[in-house]
Amino acid sequence: MTDQAPGLEHYEDKSLLIVDDDKAFQQRLARAMEKRGFEVETADGLTEARVRIQGRAPAFAIVDMRLDDGNGLDVIEAIRQVRPDSRAIILTGYGNIATAVTAVKLGAVDYLAKPADPDDIVAALANQSAEKAPPPENPMSADRVRWEHIQRVYELCDRNVSETARRLNMHRRTLQRILAKRAPR
Repeated sequence: MTDQAPGLEHYEDKSLLIVDDDKAFQQRLARAMEKRGFEVETADGLTEARVRIQGRAPAFAIVDMRLDDGNGLDVIEAIRQVRPDSRAIILTGYGNIATAVTAVKLGAVDYLAKPADPDDIVAALANQSAEKAPPPENPMSADRVRWEHIQRVYELCDRNVSETARRLNMHRRTLQRILAKRAPR
């Protein structure tokens, strides 16, 4: 049984493409969006996303900024070329103003930090007004965002503490103490 997500009632086509190379996150998000009434397809990267877009351009898209085989902005551009009325958002763990501006210029309707709540994603996709969606009720603390970033870099470095510390410009022992602690709330 699916619940209709608020704000999406006036959309007939609820096709959604999720493009993310983090398979676990992609699958959790796909299940959450299916529960909210979307017809979900997934792609692991830029190449697979282009194939899906040529087959059937989605009405909605959720695209990770950094993909193993390319850039999420290229996915947004490919969708816009085939279906200009599609509504896409960029998700990223590495937000900065320049890429946010580029994403919006290419046609993204919003730019959210990972991990984003499915309800916030739906609100961004459904938001028809020019104003931004309201801030989340319970956003992550700054400590939690920092911890999430460190964990992501640690995983990308294949759990190599020395390499992670070098990339984060952090002392190795400091990083070891952070990794030994529980995640902040």
